[in-house]
Amino acid sequence: METVAFHTLGCKVNQYETEAIMELFEKEGYKSVPFDDKADIYVINTCTVTNVGDKKSRQMIRRAHKKNPQAIIIVVGCYAQIAPKEIAQIEGVNMIIGTNQRNQIVRLLQEYEKKQNVMIQVNDIMKVRDFEEMNISTVQEKTRAYLKIQEGCNRFCSYCIIPYTRGPIRSRSPENIMKEIRTLVNNGFKEIVLTGIHVGSYGKDIKNMEIDLVDLIKDIHSIEGLERIRLSSIEPTFVTKHFIQTIQALPKVCRHFHLSLQSGSNRTLQRMNRKYTKEIYQEKVELLRYTLKDVALTTDVIVGFPGETTEDFEESYEFIKNMKFSKIHVFPYSPKKGTKAAKYPNQIPNKIKEKRRDQMMKLGEKMEIQFLSNHIGRIHEVLVETRCNGSNMFEGHTSNYMKVKVCSSVPLENTMQQIKMIQQEKDYLIGKII
Repeated sequence: METVAFHTLGCKVNQYETEAIMELFEKEGYKSVPFDDKADIYVINTCTVTNVGDKKSRQMIRRAHKKNPQAIIIVVGCYAQIAPKEIAQIEGVNMIIGTNQRNQIVRLLQEYEKKQNVMIQVNDIMKVRDFEEMNISTVQEKTRAYLKIQEGCNRFCSYCIIPYTRGPIRSRSPENIMKEIRTLVNNGFKEIVLTGIHVGSYGKDIKNMEIDLVDLIKDIHSIEGLERIRLSSIEPTFVTKHFIQTIQALPKVCRHFHLSLQSGSNRTLQRMNRKYTKEIYQEKVELLRYTLKDVALTTDVIVGFPGETTEDFEESYEFIKNMKFSKIHVFPYSPKKGTKAAKYPNQIPNKIKEKRRDQMMKLGEKMEIQFLSNHIGRIHEVLVETRCNGSNMFEGHTSNYMKVKVCSSVPLENTMQQIKMIQQEKDYLIGKII
């Protein structure tokens, strides 16, 4: 039996796609093994959001070749889409597949094995109009499953390469989404995370059908056995009164939203080609907090964007501080070839970017600790996911995505528990079962 190993770089969409590719191989009789093992085939799902993603992708290719010089190395994903010729020059690479036709990977491998010539299977992604079906029935986690419902992005933020690697928006059919969720629920999964490149655009490209993300969520909510529906990152402009009022009536929808920000400075937001101001963003945050009890809001922040003055950074810092997020992800701006921002004047020196990143991360840590501390003494329902290193401690998450650890003499994996929060430790809470 031939063995195949997988490595995923980047986002949750990539993780979903790797799981789907793994199932394709296993259904054809291949055996999955850890990436650090010697395998007959290595599949590396790449990321190109930053130059660091490119570098890590190349490193993993070289690591696989060093582990087994005779192995077939297949490189897929965003970096493969944007730079196939560059990847083809790396020693050991046999196949390159971009962000389309990955559901044909086993058939393409069989074609390669007949010809033994380096295969580059990368087409013009901007011309692709159909959603590529890739299904999963089981995943590595046993309680939470990511489900890709949408592909592509039409936003073209000035710093982002993803619209050029993923192409225009394409929505998955509601029938196939519902079918996959029912399969996952039947296999024991209690929480589904709806993910995609730009989730809020779901349905806008589906002809002859009036459906959007809100309609889809309502349909999913009716599935018996499903306990939770979680959303991946959404744009502030997607948050409307209609959306919030609908969610308020759907208890399975988790009270946690990753509301993309990037900067709290209007001048910077405009140069980023974001579609909102900080005032609009604040309005959406206040609307969510007014309507949904215990809602948690997380976000992404870029510091050191070209032309970001000290005043711009301080404005952004104060705005984020006032928003009181439960967690923020901070990234120093990284110029990406092919984007408008890479050509902008007044690029910020690395030392200044690193200083601003450190300041923003410290603020994020303070806000996270404060958010967790506010829930001490409260009772929350927790989906318990894993046992901690074989001990009697178990770990899970609340609806608003607080990490909780609890002690139990009996197994708790994949169960819903009422837990009282006792104390805060680092980035999690310790609780007691009620």
